[in-house]
Amino acid sequence: MTSTDVRHTPARAAGRVPDQDSGRALERAAESPRSAVWLAAWPVTAVFVLSNAATPLYVVWQREFGFSAGTLTVVFAAYIVGLLGALTVAGVLSDRIGRKPVLLPALGLAALACVVFATAQSVVALGLARLLTGIAVGATVSAGMAAVADVAGPARKRLAALSASSAMVLGAGLGPMLAGVLSETVPGPTTTVFVIEAVLLATAFVVVYRIPLAPARRAAAGTAGTPGGRLRIASVPTANRRQLLLGIAVFAPGITATSFVLSLGPSLLAGLLGTSSRIVAGSTAFVMFAAATGVQFAVRRLAVRTTLPAGAAAVVVAMAALIGAVQLASAPLLFLAAMLAGAGQGLGQLGGLTLLGATVPRERAAEANAALNVGGYVPAGLLPVSVGYLSDAVGLRTGATLFAVALIAAAVAAVALVLADRAATEQF
Repeated sequence: MTSTDVRHTPARAAGRVPDQDSGRALERAAESPRSAVWLAAWPVTAVFVLSNAATPLYVVWQREFGFSAGTLTVVFAAYIVGLLGALTVAGVLSDRIGRKPVLLPALGLAALACVVFATAQSVVALGLARLLTGIAVGATVSAGMAAVADVAGPARKRLAALSASSAMVLGAGLGPMLAGVLSETVPGPTTTVFVIEAVLLATAFVVVYRIPLAPARRAAAGTAGTPGGRLRIASVPTANRRQLLLGIAVFAPGITATSFVLSLGPSLLAGLLGTSSRIVAGSTAFVMFAAATGVQFAVRRLAVRTTLPAGAAAVVVAMAALIGAVQLASAPLLFLAAMLAGAGQGLGQLGGLTLLGATVPRERAAEANAALNVGGYVPAGLLPVSVGYLSDAVGLRTGATLFAVALIAAAVAAVALVLADRAATEQF
């Protein structure tokens, strides 16, 4: 039987025989230099620059369009809606049809979001831009992070988790810093940053197009999709559900804390601390995500059983600092809260990705990434919106305090959960 005949046997068509091209690509990945892994993470960074680039600009749009803090959090949450919608299918789809067919359209949607942001004349346009951004980010979180793991190869799973996770938070911090500085130093305060971001996305498109990625493995019925080939909502194999639960338990409070700072941080700065500087707002977000990036490099050799409780503890201290900041109108405490919130997200994200990367089969890697992010972004969307409308009724100081108390409780529960199930993290 020729090699051509082997490719078209019924067993291969059903996905029961490993794909030879996929295997060869994985072998090449194992021999690729470390720099190739970091290059593969660039599209993740480029898309996440867009994810938070609008943060310092909301005060400008609020002044122009005249909307409340509640409406602001709804605009912010439109991103979460798009992201969750993409996460529910993009991970499974990426595992079935390949990384590039998911990533390239995602970059196109991100570029379209730049156009809508740059030309926005209403709250509806801002909501649409945020929705498109969320879809692009959801697809990139799923397929982009899995692509990094593919390039890293099976022998460098921890490097893959570190590069993908740090690329995400680095981009998330660069976006608001660029927007804040550019909006106050160059013409077009709500336009220039999105023009630059479009250029960054173009370079990411080239990277995705050129990096060597294994073709999708055809899954057997009931693995990458439901019987009959239909897609399902992102999940993980039964054997990995404990690891997924532990990752979500810590990642969710961390990313909810950073989402609060992103959505209502500028309002806190303006209303409680008396500054409307977009540079200060952007720099606060950058410092937060710089902490998220730096802490991951600092703990990259630590075991997950240490990383996860440390992430939850960072959220507890961050929320205590937030309470102090709003009660005392203290800018230093607010900056401290932002840094610790970033550290909490970074530690929870790295711990969760490491657990899943070490245990979930490659053919479900993107789906596992999606499931982790769904678990984190649901509270990250719901709680800030609730606090936004609550703050319209009772004041930003009271709303922020109640939010901090709720997140402290969630983080303490996460520590208890991780410590009670040490067996699930013992090997990592």
